[in-house]
Amino acid sequence: MFAFIEAAGWPVWPLVLASIISLAIIGERAWSLRAGVVTPKDLLNQVVQEYRQNGASPQLLGRLATGSPLAQVFAAGLRNVKSSPQVMKEAIDDTGRAVAHDLERFLTSLGTIATVSPLLGLLGTVIGMIEIFGSQAPSGSNPIVLAHGISIALYNTAMGLIVAIPSMIFHRHYRNQVDSLIVEMESQAVQLVEILHGERKA
Repeated sequence: MFAFIEAAGWPVWPLVLASIISLAIIGERAWSLRAGVVTPKDLLNQVVQEYRQNGASPQLLGRLATGSPLAQVFAAGLRNVKSSPQVMKEAIDDTGRAVAHDLERFLTSLGTIATVSPLLGLLGTVIGMIEIFGSQAPSGSNPIVLAHGISIALYNTAMGLIVAIPSMIFHRHYRNQVDSLIVEMESQAVQLVEILHGERKA
C-alpha cells in the first residue's frame, strides 16, 4: 500500500486523508445507526406501562430525555401529555426534527468525499500529464520522467475511484437507513399519542 502511495506522488495525499475520514465516518455511522440503539425494541410498551403506573414522573422524563433518539421523542410527547393530541404531536415533531438532524450527522461530509474524490484523482492525473509534457525536450524524452508522470496520472485516477465508490455506496445506504428509522420513530410516536389519549389500545 505504501508503495502504491509513493508511486502516485504527492497529489495522492489529499485522497489518503479523504479515505481515512471516510472510513471513520462509515464506522461511526454503522455503530450509531443500529436499530437497537435508535429505536429500542419494546420501548413503547415500557413507557406506556410506566406512565400508567406513575404518570409522567420526573424520573421517567429524565431517563427518556437522556436515552435513545426514540426515547427523546417520547419524552417530548410526555411533557405535553395533558395538552391536546395536536399539541403533543407538535412537540414530538419539533424534537423529531432535532433527532433526525443528529441521525444525519456526518452524512453530508461523506457525500462530499464521494463527490470530490474523483475530482482530486483527476487533479493528480492532470499533474501527471503536466509532468509528462514538461519532460519533453527537443533532444527527446526522458523515459524515467515519462514513466513517473504516467504512474502519477494513473495511480491518482485509481485512488480517486477507490475512495469515491465505497463512500457513495455507504452514503446512499445510510441515507436510506436514516429515512427508515425516522419513519419508524414517527409511527411509534403517533401510537404513543393515540394510546395515552385513549384513541388506541396498547
